[in-house]
Amino acid sequence: MQETTLSVRRGAPSSEDDDGRDDSKTKKPSRLTMDVLSHLRRFSISAPCLAVAFPLFLVFIIAVAVLSRSRPRTEILVSPLDSLPLVPLLPGSALEGLAPNFGSLGVPLCRSKHGKMVVWTTKDLLKGLEEFVPVYETRPIKNNMYGMGFDHSFGLWFMARWLKPDLMIESGAFKGHSTWVLRQAMPETRIISLSPRHPEKYLRKGPAYVDANCTYFAGKDFVDFGSVDWGSVLKKHGIADPSRVLAFFDDHQNELKRVKQALKAGFHNLIFEDNYDTGTGDHYSLRQICDQTYITGGGHSCFKDSDEAKIRLKRKKFWKKAVDIDYLCGAGEAWWGVKGFMRDNFNHSNKQISYDEHVQNGRFIESVLDLYWELPPVAGPSLTHQTRYDPARSPDPIIEDGKFGLFQRLGLTRFETAVFNGYTQMVFLQVSVSPAS
Repeated sequence: MQETTLSVRRGAPSSEDDDGRDDSKTKKPSRLTMDVLSHLRRFSISAPCLAVAFPLFLVFIIAVAVLSRSRPRTEILVSPLDSLPLVPLLPGSALEGLAPNFGSLGVPLCRSKHGKMVVWTTKDLLKGLEEFVPVYETRPIKNNMYGMGFDHSFGLWFMARWLKPDLMIESGAFKGHSTWVLRQAMPETRIISLSPRHPEKYLRKGPAYVDANCTYFAGKDFVDFGSVDWGSVLKKHGIADPSRVLAFFDDHQNELKRVKQALKAGFHNLIFEDNYDTGTGDHYSLRQICDQTYITGGGHSCFKDSDEAKIRLKRKKFWKKAVDIDYLCGAGEAWWGVKGFMRDNFNHSNKQISYDEHVQNGRFIESVLDLYWELPPVAGPSLTHQTRYDPARSPDPIIEDGKFGLFQRLGLTRFETAVFNGYTQMVFLQVSVSPAS
């Protein structure tokens, strides 16, 4: 197919759509299975030869799967099933729009000062998944609607365990699921939680989590992250080096603002849970800031007959959060942020910005960025059956489509599809101010 990485142009203003409440994050998916079956039926009429071959291929897959069950399970192994390619989707066929094509519409990753990369590998992530699945099964909040699903829960747990911070801060606790995840990663480390509503309030209506070794600035004691006297708080907790702190943000605030506040406090390691793609979400995100025409995979065309417009229109039929050109572009062909607006505070505050301001924001982030890493999806959509995010704007998954044997052996088939619907490009970054700044 012609869906290759696209990088294009620019444009200035308008607000609307996306009222901020992202109620699809952990909802059960749409009728994708029925749609696929419907496509297969129509496809079989126009291609009888392939319709005959496809069932034979499925029989072969089942046979390999049965044989692979006899293997010892002392470690994660890659079976012949994991190496089988996906059935190719022919151009023009009814199934073509379902092809994941990870990154085919561009993945505008932020550029760091020196090109620093994370030290963990895909092998480390797979090992982490093997350990995390049984942990996640014990979560106290089984239905975390409007909160983190499996992908981001794993990402937060994995990075906290790897970084081993001396103190963990979370801005935005909701019912306490992220607090619980941090606690599973670091059983003895102190946590500071900032949230307008105390998680204990949710206990009256259902499951929630309150941590005994956590300092809460919540409810009537709430203080916004940017208003905390962090020097005093760190001293009280015996933290001499703020670079040994991990700050986690799931508060739906302008991420440019949060980065500046974190730098002022001397924090170095930051994780943002909702790193929304351009044209979506309720706040200005790192992904949006770094979506620039000069970055590979960045920039957009508002021309309705462009290749990008045609591909986006096609993919919007299959992925709930896919954005077409009409949705992406505002007045004056403004595509940056959300139709030229910098959203903040759950979309309750919006500021129209020019393209030049958007570029300046991107340049600032580059000037303080030591490392930028987007958590990949745990697995491809043919395995998770997620129907929410469009893989064409996402990095390659940890477990690729077609590797059902690996997906099953890790225990991921035990979870409902809904837990895989919350992926929004969670990002880990390390920031610092250059001596000359």
